[in-house]
Amino acid sequence: EAMQGIKDGSVVLFGGFGAVGHPKHLIDGLIEQGAKDLTLVGNNAGSGRVEPLVRLLATGRVRKIICSFPRSSGSVVFDEMHKAGKLELELAPQGTLAERIRAAGAGIPAFYTPTAYGTALAEGKEAREFNGRMHLLEYAIKADVALVEAWQADRWGNLTHRDSARNFNPVMAMAAPLTIVQTRHVVDLGAIPPEHVHTAGVFVQRVTLSAAP
Repeated sequence: EAMQGIKDGSVVLFGGFGAVGHPKHLIDGLIEQGAKDLTLVGNNAGSGRVEPLVRLLATGRVRKIICSFPRSSGSVVFDEMHKAGKLELELAPQGTLAERIRAAGAGIPAFYTPTAYGTALAEGKEAREFNGRMHLLEYAIKADVALVEAWQADRWGNLTHRDSARNFNPVMAMAAPLTIVQTRHVVDLGAIPPEHVHTAGVFVQRVTLSAAP
């Protein structure tokens, strides 16, 4: 039910740094939901063959992945599909990726950064000099759906993220019109002090309880 309305061709953000803060139960739900021709945006492309992200790639329903670390010691499914021409890759430095997502949430269409100038990643990108240093033009990543992991949520969708599990999750929640959250705990409204709200409920549309780690 939480995954209803995700259309074929959607751009889907998924939080997490490796397995930390990763919304694996929601990705399981996306596999069941059946949307295809997807573009996934996240930190990495998974490892092994059993984790949900890898199983989603293996379905053949992902057209493209935008990430910073597509390969790891166990990224066999990504390697197989990319080499076979079945999965397109857009590689983005991690800081640039985070800023492209944050920019979308802030309503900024594009920005300049010196990161990756003079490398293969600069190919085809507009370059401009600022204060004697060359910069590349990078475009915001506006998504259709964000899949987010949280530690606590209240009924208005205010979230806390535990320690480093915060990572990409708050900025991703800002960058999509539909943000779906899996949380370990649901608490009463007002139980999260305002200064502990890492993601404001105004950015969240759906919350699911996933007590299992």
